[in-house]
Amino acid sequence: MKTSILAVGTELLFGQTVNTNATFLSDKLNHMGFDVMYHFVVGDNPARLKAKLEEAFSDTDLVIMTGGLGPTQDDLTKEMVAEYMGRGMYLDANVMDQLNEFFEKLGRKMTENNVKQAYLPEGCTPFYNASGTAPGFALRADGKTAICLPGPPRELKWLWDNGVREYLEQFMEKKMFYRVIRTIGIGESDLETLLMPVIDGQTDPTVATYAKEGECTLRVASQRDTIEEAEQAVQEMTARIDELVGDFIYSYDDEDLKEVVVRILKEKGLKITSAESCTGGSFAAAITDVAGASEVLSSAYVTYSNESKVREVDVPAELIERFGVVSPQVAEAMAEGARARSGADIAVSITGYAGPEADPGHEAGEAYIGFAMGDKTGHHDISTSRNDRKWNRNYYLLRMLRAVYMLINR
Repeated sequence: MKTSILAVGTELLFGQTVNTNATFLSDKLNHMGFDVMYHFVVGDNPARLKAKLEEAFSDTDLVIMTGGLGPTQDDLTKEMVAEYMGRGMYLDANVMDQLNEFFEKLGRKMTENNVKQAYLPEGCTPFYNASGTAPGFALRADGKTAICLPGPPRELKWLWDNGVREYLEQFMEKKMFYRVIRTIGIGESDLETLLMPVIDGQTDPTVATYAKEGECTLRVASQRDTIEEAEQAVQEMTARIDELVGDFIYSYDDEDLKEVVVRILKEKGLKITSAESCTGGSFAAAITDVAGASEVLSSAYVTYSNESKVREVDVPAELIERFGVVSPQVAEAMAEGARARSGADIAVSITGYAGPEADPGHEAGEAYIGFAMGDKTGHHDISTSRNDRKWNRNYYLLRMLRAVYMLINR
């Protein structure tokens, strides 16, 4: 089904708010087999909103609108949709009850303009909002469908999970099954080249590659008459992909690398520690983002200065003086010292220049990851050739996670 997404709000045009709703909706719709053809953004202006609605419906059959459902005078989305589809408005008793209950819990008197939120187009399918005050709705006329949702992302996502997705299933001609496979250690162009035997001339299932910072994602999707047929087709394609690029795959279920690392550490009963310099503790923070991290993270050291490396994880001062603080020798010593101090099974460390500055003879983006596990101690060299501090730190984090993944997944 050809689809448009129309976001309403002057704040979007001014750059005061990022339109994350469009990204969320496009992803969900694509996974259901809807063809998202256009993204539109329009301010809180009734004439321009009506014109954009007409443009969207001129080439698509489904328009999902976000924003403009609140209590103020410039919230005009549902009125414009009702007018476009030739419908009047009615006062929805369920919404009124929710509004009264909401303000009673706050201990506040509901202002008269809030009643505006309880009016909906006649003949619509309401989506009652337990995550906010403005309901959403779907309205159909002459083979066209408009779905209107509130702008706050938390409310929109709640309504998607509690009504909108189920409503849209009636328009799905076939059943879709997809799998998201995540890889690391290979660029998108190299990945596509290795996958050419399954990508070239593909029909169904489809295989698409997407590049992200430091990793690549594969989406394998199939649309068949039954969900069982679609799933079987995806499983068979996944097996072929595994034969071609299995060495680079770390998840077949769209997991973050940090989630995979924590899961494997838990399965193997291993404890980990870290000693970080240029990443400032982001590795430890990533691990603790995952539920159950207390079972695997022994301790973490942020040793930003030379003195702290000596004091906290026993890096010999003469080692720093001889080889420099950003060196493979110091990275390995940080890992060995952290493991000895903590008693963990595995230690990972990093020292480097995140940028934009670097010491003479070095460059931004240069770093060394150290690791220690069992009788094995070693390091990985990094050279991004970038002076983008934020990008380098994020990349270093991924490389640390990958180093641990490689250690524990053998």
